[in-house]
Amino acid sequence: MEPKKVDRRVKYTKMVIRNSLIKFLKQKPITKISVKELCDDADINRATFYAHYLDQYDLLQQIEDEVINDVIHCLEGCDFKDETIIPIEITEKILIYIEENAELFDLLLNSNGDIKFYQEVIRIIGWKHFIPILGNESLNEEDAEYVFYFLASGAVGVIQMWLKNGMKKTAKEIAELILKTAFKGRSSFISSEPIT
Repeated sequence: MEPKKVDRRVKYTKMVIRNSLIKFLKQKPITKISVKELCDDADINRATFYAHYLDQYDLLQQIEDEVINDVIHCLEGCDFKDETIIPIEITEKILIYIEENAELFDLLLNSNGDIKFYQEVIRIIGWKHFIPILGNESLNEEDAEYVFYFLASGAVGVIQMWLKNGMKKTAKEIAELILKTAFKGRSSFISSEPIT
């Protein structure tokens, strides 16, 4: 029975530390946040902090790792070569996860976030997964990678704006917008043809 109490206490401690970091990331970059102010805000002592994290950078890294693992989980079971899977469903699934964690994603993707986080998300999704979806076998491997990074950067830009504007559009609408642009470019907005 005692281990469950310890687990609950540890979870609570990590939650208040995490909330403190999120609070400070809204105000300034990680380089300007100290362990002392995190401990003061979370109302814990430094020994408690160091029992779980090496420093504020390790704390941020652990939060980012959790998010990356969740994104991997969202993509589990998705066979990107299976033509029966509609790409919009995959994209919408990820966007719903982002929506459920909007405050955190807004911080991780904005100027006070970490560029390595963005790069890791791109790496996990992987350009080799998405080129078959785009259906352009005439692209050589190098060009396919360029196309993917172009599309991925644009998609992240759309997500950043969606978060900044308070997610007024649904996850499905944003997924459709991203995929319409990826599949058909600017011309997709002239026709009202649905994405499949």
